[in-house]
Amino acid sequence: MTISLSKGQRIDLTKTNPSLKNAILGLGWDTNKYSGGQAFDLDACAFLLHENGKANGIEDFVFYNNLSAYGGAVVHSGDNRDGEGDGDDERIKLNFSKIPPGIHRIGITVTIHEAQQRNQNFGQVSNAFVRLLDEHTKAEILRFDLGEDFSVETAVVVCELYRHGGEWKFQAVGSGFTGGLSALARNYGLDAQ
Repeated sequence: MTISLSKGQRIDLTKTNPSLKNAILGLGWDTNKYSGGQAFDLDACAFLLHENGKANGIEDFVFYNNLSAYGGAVVHSGDNRDGEGDGDDERIKLNFSKIPPGIHRIGITVTIHEAQQRNQNFGQVSNAFVRLLDEHTKAEILRFDLGEDFSVETAVVVCELYRHGGEWKFQAVGSGFTGGLSALARNYGLDAQ
């Protein structure tokens, strides 16, 4: 049975699901009717954060140009440039046993590629969601629908996974940023150009 979360809610992952070793985060979205003449290209990313809440470098950033970190601990499915169709548009896989002990939190984000140049924002995106599945059983454990709370934002922190007492937990965040990927990267300690 899937648990539906609201913004700000937290849920235990590995303590209540002791068989959960490998998870899939499926992220999906649709674009509203938009006549700007430019296709939307949304990108999922994972920021692997240390105790100070920051990424140390590119090795802690998983996205379409760096698909894997720490020997397969976090793996990106690859860039879906149009988001067409139903279901997950991009996926990020997690192998909890491979995540180094120095990684305390993983921020999962979605940005709009070239949002400023294309005059696009999350006010033009609908039905955005993240869901977490057990990779082994394919069972959907939880789902967070982001709602329609965004207007001018070009990047969103969708959720965060974090360690607590040796176990992993999930927090539904849904926090928007203007400034796209660069703003998110700076927020997480990286100097993006």
